[in-house]
Amino acid sequence: MDEMDLLKHSNGPVTRSRISRDLAALGLRDGDVVMFHTRMSAIGYVAGGPQTVIDALHDVVGTQGTLMVTCGWNDALPYDFVSWPQDWQDALRAEHPAYDPILSEADHNNGRLPEALRRRPGAIRSRHPDAGFAALGAAAAELMADHPWDDPHGPDSPLARLVAHDGRVLLLGAPLDTMTLLHHAEALAKAPGKRFVDYEQPILVQGQRVWRRFHDIDSEDGAFDYSAVVPEGEEPFEAMAQDMLAAGIGRQGRVGAADSHLFEAAEVIDFATTWIEDKLSR
Repeated sequence: MDEMDLLKHSNGPVTRSRISRDLAALGLRDGDVVMFHTRMSAIGYVAGGPQTVIDALHDVVGTQGTLMVTCGWNDALPYDFVSWPQDWQDALRAEHPAYDPILSEADHNNGRLPEALRRRPGAIRSRHPDAGFAALGAAAAELMADHPWDDPHGPDSPLARLVAHDGRVLLLGAPLDTMTLLHHAEALAKAPGKRFVDYEQPILVQGQRVWRRFHDIDSEDGAFDYSAVVPEGEEPFEAMAQDMLAAGIGRQGRVGAADSHLFEAAEVIDFATTWIEDKLSR
């Protein structure tokens, strides 16, 4: 889409004040703790780019609110690097830089907003190299503190704390299947066939680079095989979210040109955990 098409699509440039008004109309409130996922191209021509979106979100949630994003690590080693030629493994073990919450870039696959937010003054990033998050605002330190090394999507994870804080999830033009909170439902769900991964990454411990093993649900290839309950070609998280909306969970509206959704985190977890257990335990 070229710039003229973008302007027509979004009914003019999308400014900070316009985004703020649209977010308030969607139901975002002062004091909210909100995890957000954004597809910038869906919003339209945003005057100022990612920083404008973050400013607008902050305008709505205020100084007592908190913004949260999923980060990951763009330069994390693939889980299967231990199957690579031995000389490659040796070189990587000797010299691959350690994950540094201050310097390591957020995963580019998560879009531009996570990297923009984590670099903001006052932002706090969790310590986990693979399943890490970042937050900015009043509850940021509490949400990010001591992110569990193992089961980083499970109990006492930043996602669990988001739920405990009566948090919300905003999909700002982002597809329904990008809702990271659903990995928390997978971690909690008691259903057969749950899949796990064990992997290694270099991290910093008291300033020293060390290698550590991690254990988690398989959030990359899927914590469960959903093929028996989700039609071929459909994303499982999309199916869960569509069923939520059909059940009256979540709000829909427009932010700029973007079809957007706002969910209560606790409702998402209650619904999705039951959805997984009911459908996969039959």
